[in-house]
Amino acid sequence: MLSRWMSGSSRNLDREYNCTVRLLDDSEYTCTIQRDAKGQYLFDLLCHHLNLLEKDYFGIRFVDPDKQRHWLEFTKSVVKQMRAQPPFTMCFRVKFYPTDPAALKEEITRYLVFLQIKRDLYHGRLLCKTSDAALLAAYILQAEIGDYDPGKHPEGYSSKFQFFPKHSEKLERKIAEIHKSELSGQTPATSELNFLRKAQTLETYGVDPHPCKDVSGNAAFLAFTPFGFVVLQGNKRVHFIKWNEVTKMKFEGKTFYLYVSQKEEKKIVLTYFAPTPEACKHLWKCGIENQAFYKLEKSSQVRTVSSSNLFFKGSRFRYSGRVAKEVMESSAKIKREPPEIHRAGLVPSRSCPSITHGPRLSSVPRTRRRAVHISIMEGLESLRDSAHSTPVRSASHGDAFAGPGRSGRAESSERVAVIADENYSPADSVLPTPVAEHSLELMLLSRQANGAPCSIEEEKESEAGTPAAEAEEAGELRALCPGAGGLGAAQAEQVNKFVLSVLRLLLVTVGLLFVLLLLLIVLTESDLDTAFFRDIRQTPEFEQFHYQYFCPLRRWFACKVRAVVSLLIDT
Repeated sequence: MLSRWMSGSSRNLDREYNCTVRLLDDSEYTCTIQRDAKGQYLFDLLCHHLNLLEKDYFGIRFVDPDKQRHWLEFTKSVVKQMRAQPPFTMCFRVKFYPTDPAALKEEITRYLVFLQIKRDLYHGRLLCKTSDAALLAAYILQAEIGDYDPGKHPEGYSSKFQFFPKHSEKLERKIAEIHKSELSGQTPATSELNFLRKAQTLETYGVDPHPCKDVSGNAAFLAFTPFGFVVLQGNKRVHFIKWNEVTKMKFEGKTFYLYVSQKEEKKIVLTYFAPTPEACKHLWKCGIENQAFYKLEKSSQVRTVSSSNLFFKGSRFRYSGRVAKEVMESSAKIKREPPEIHRAGLVPSRSCPSITHGPRLSSVPRTRRRAVHISIMEGLESLRDSAHSTPVRSASHGDAFAGPGRSGRAESSERVAVIADENYSPADSVLPTPVAEHSLELMLLSRQANGAPCSIEEEKESEAGTPAAEAEEAGELRALCPGAGGLGAAQAEQVNKFVLSVLRLLLVTVGLLFVLLLLLIVLTESDLDTAFFRDIRQTPEFEQFHYQYFCPLRRWFACKVRAVVSLLIDT
């Protein structure tokens, strides 16, 4: 039997698992890994496949069976992190956006970051005003199809491409006009570089939003950027904290705390509530990693961080990679022939169809379009607090911004109506995971019933390994967009957490006292003569304690026990 068990264990250790990783151009990389293979091994395989040296900006993301997203930890076993059944499906994505993407050393790195930001633009994570949107889309068009050719590109050719969740004929004409007149002669590499330079100036560059609620029950999105921590509500940024102002991040259950120290020793604690404890822990870990990557000077300064002040409670986590400054120094030393880049061209895309032939916005009636899908590109202007040194501040939902000179435009009344109802709703962050296309209408109705604005559109990535039921998705969405009574529920939850924390503290205290009592008995009553015990017994303090306190207490306790025993015998 022992031999059978050992042979079975060896078979499990030697077992191979199939992994499929979806790349930024929607192609797939398939490989097999051993049971004990670390995340770093899989990541190195991917980077070798892509011929990528500046790899510290990237990561591998996956979705667990509970629909929660995670970044693969490179120091841990891949199989142990994947709670789903094999074969495993993951995605290769930008994890740390470069502070200046145009300054990246190699063209292959810039191309991969370009693909990621193009996805962000399509899925509603990168917001901008109409003129910027037209320029960004024209850069994409120039990079993918080259110079304008009347013989190949008939009237309305830009309508065959979808760069944003929704856009209008007017924006399509503007894109085509820029592509024809301003970008002729630019190579794909030059267009991608100009695209990166423009995208880097936008306020939502690098935003990977996490859906949360504030203490009043209002929906919000938290995100970590190369410049700091941001909170987005409505169509504007309500908080921005630079990385050197963030002193601490911690979480307890669903509650996330951000400790901020600003000028004049002003200290602030921001509190937000994630939809699930797992989502809150993921938010905390992303914050720890981003702060370490962008703030620290050297990776040797990275420390293990605990989610709680008490050593016996909470999670512990340590960022294991290099920091941004080290990555830039290492990139400057790269000396090799530029690798060949195989651009995606006009290959159809599943989740980022900027190159697919889809219906235009004009195919939907205008009244229905306003009620269900609000075009972010018809009304979005740049966010008001554009400087990265903006102090922590609050703003109400009704204080919507207005772009400069809007009142004088002919279409001002239409655009104001669009902006007034629009909220920042990045497509793949309304739920912890993308939802199926057939359940999109159910989600929109659910959000309207709960007083929340409609989503722009859900990202069509197949990152989740198992399909989610529509009822479960609607329930998760109601948790993110609460109606009346949200504040009372949050307060009750806080009280319950406080009571549980007190009980946990009492139990741990009693346990420690019991352990100390056992150690004291062993020191005073046992005959163990180890060097450790002998050194303690020979100290003057222990001898004084033993003869002046412990021996009298022992005699008193023995007397009481004898009295109780004799009383029981007499009765």
